[in-house]
Amino acid sequence: MNGQKYKGIIQKYRRFLPVSEKTPVITLNEGNTPLIYAGYLSGLVGKNCEVYLKYEGLNPTGSFKDRGMTLAISKACEAKATAVICASTGNTSASAAAYAAVAGIKCIVLIPGGAIALGKLSQALIHGAKVLAIKGNFDAALGLVKEITQAFPITLVNSINPYRIQGQKTASFEICDYLGDAPDFQIMPVGNAGNITAYWKGYKEYQSQALSKKLPVMLGFQAQGAAPIVRNKPILNPETIATAIRIGNPASWSSAIDARDESGGLIDLVSDTQILTAYKMLAEKEGIFAEPASAASIAGLLKLIKKGYFKKYNLNNKKFSIVCILTGHGLKDPERAIKTISPPKLMRADLKTIIKEIGY
Repeated sequence: MNGQKYKGIIQKYRRFLPVSEKTPVITLNEGNTPLIYAGYLSGLVGKNCEVYLKYEGLNPTGSFKDRGMTLAISKACEAKATAVICASTGNTSASAAAYAAVAGIKCIVLIPGGAIALGKLSQALIHGAKVLAIKGNFDAALGLVKEITQAFPITLVNSINPYRIQGQKTASFEICDYLGDAPDFQIMPVGNAGNITAYWKGYKEYQSQALSKKLPVMLGFQAQGAAPIVRNKPILNPETIATAIRIGNPASWSSAIDARDESGGLIDLVSDTQILTAYKMLAEKEGIFAEPASAASIAGLLKLIKKGYFKKYNLNNKKFSIVCILTGHGLKDPERAIKTISPPKLMRADLKTIIKEIGY
């Protein structure tokens, strides 16, 4: 940044974004998240592989949604909007509420009743959003939001808003900037499918500007109970513990398929059991606490390793890299963590008892 203070993705990647001098920049200094080398996971893949974790949970509201929201809210303000609205499984609502608060405009959120992690719900509420829980799933909420924005002067800020995708693509720029090129493979969760769309868009733009030499193979994973793309049909009642990807009819379905096919990749599914195993492994072996939906990328990596997907690279002694996207912070859903682990053992406040218990 040539000694300049970091001020968010719009300032850093302005030339790649649809903004002008007339665009008010609404920012919380999002982006600039770490790409962390994962030694344990690298070892599982093989001696020739380096696995990295793009930890998007370190964005201001704790998820990747902030990248798209800074642009969506900035452009809404440029258009003199006084209110924004979204349907959400949690992370979008938290981000929209926070950025709307910075902008000083109204935020309305529709959520599926009883199907949102409390960590995310608390964020939307504390930022002052008008949150309404409906008797229906995310897809029903999104349908209502679309109808509302067609009838009233309220800006929709879900990922069908093209500015969201534009902002989210900056994560792929950061990966290329850090590695010096695009990775060989990228693995990520797929819910509403805007994120896989955005990353693929970003990688192609960077390559077209000769800022990277290659394009990654895009590998997406849906939860088994919410895998409409894998099953090639909408899921009326999607179910998974990974609430952020509990979506039965993704808004960016067709562009996700384009990313898969153009990159020579795949979109597959992982079970809740596989997600929870990966969730705990990530915390215990790599020291990173990510929300369950994020662990779908790690579960996908483990599934591919088991199937021998990367074997030819190890046999040819070819060095290669994998980036797994961790979309949100584990504190988004602390209830799931508590349910997954054993509670602390209650002990007498006695030195000998404690020493014995810890094995000394």
